[in-house]
Amino acid sequence: MHIEHLAMYVNDLEGTKAFFERYFGASCPDEPYHNPATGFRSYFLTFEDGARLEIMNKEHMENPEKTLTRTGFIHVAFSVGSSERVDELTAQLRADGYEVLSGPRATGGGYYESCIVGPENNQIEITV
Repeated sequence: MHIEHLAMYVNDLEGTKAFFERYFGASCPDEPYHNPATGFRSYFLTFEDGARLEIMNKEHMENPEKTLTRTGFIHVAFSVGSSERVDELTAQLRADGYEVLSGPRATGGGYYESCIVGPENNQIEITV
């Protein structure tokens, strides 16, 4: 068994798509899926190893504050292949104005990682 895809609602569908394309090499169709009856739109972003992330929005969505220590799903982690790449991507994201929460660093669990706050206050972990 494997996870087929993860999904997240976002306010800025195009901006979120551009973020994952630019920093994590996502690819997706040029046009979103659109259901005019419900106002639902989505893109399926596909990453190099085949993992997929669906980003979605609707005309009317709740938008509660997203604290970084809330219950439920809290981050998505991307393996970028090397500690050097973790360092490079973290530095690029910091230079581009994204908040770096931690790292890059070696953790007690044997990971080398950093965590950033991505689009719409969603936490993203960058690891080897």
